Amino acid sequence: MTALDPYDYAVDAVVLDIEGTTSATGFVVDVLYPYARERFGELLASRGGEAEVARAVAQVREEIGEPDADAARVEEVLGAWVDADRKATPLKTLQGILWAKGFARGELVSHFYPDVIEVLRRWHADGVRLYVYSSGSVAAQRAWFAHSAEGDLLGLVGGLYDTENAGPKQEADSYRKIASSVGVAPERLLFLSDRPGELDAARAAGWRAVGVRRAGEPYFDASFGDHPQVSDFSGISLAARSSS
Repeated sequence: MTALDPYDYAVDAVVLDIEGTTSATGFVVDVLYPYARERFGELLASRGGEAEVARAVAQVREEIGEPDADAARVEEVLGAWVDADRKATPLKTLQGILWAKGFARGELVSHFYPDVIEVLRRWHADGVRLYVYSSGSVAAQRAWFAHSAEGDLLGLVGGLYDTENAGPKQEADSYRKIASSVGVAPERLLFLSDRPGELDAARAAGWRAVGVRRAGEPYFDASFGDHPQVSDFSGISLAARSSS
């Protein structure tokens, strides 16, 4: 792995990916995906008139080119997207609605790797601003951080970004949009992710980027090129400094 020089990481903010970075992809795939999939039909039937659900359904119909697709067809498409691990925005929206309800009911508790929470708390205490950028919806992110095994962690996070309010994670413009939103110069932003394509996009936007390479994760054997890499958050040393 490429060694990190702590003196190179004087930053104002860290932006976090979730799956494979703060948390196990296996938990999402094995626990959260089935939880939502079993409830898509009920959600479409009971809450189809709600604005957020209706908008997501319209997006599904538009994406598949079937403007008259009924609820059964939409549910079928959602299931196929889950099987293909598609990062489609309407899928993530509907999953997020269901997960938020499951977390609120105590049926779900989010997963974080053992090294993560302690480090995030230390960075936050040191004045480093923390944000999340995940393919999962903002609603899902909010529920995830609010319902950890160590309690509500939302107080550590200054903002949440997904593919709807920021854009696709492998496009540099999405990172430019986030930088503008948080008001931090790109070179003072550090992005942590397990996906090389996302690291490339962040770097193209002028950000610093570090690959988090955890054993057992889908991208563990991927080529990270010349991106610095760590096996867990304890391998990253930060020194916050004022942007003034």
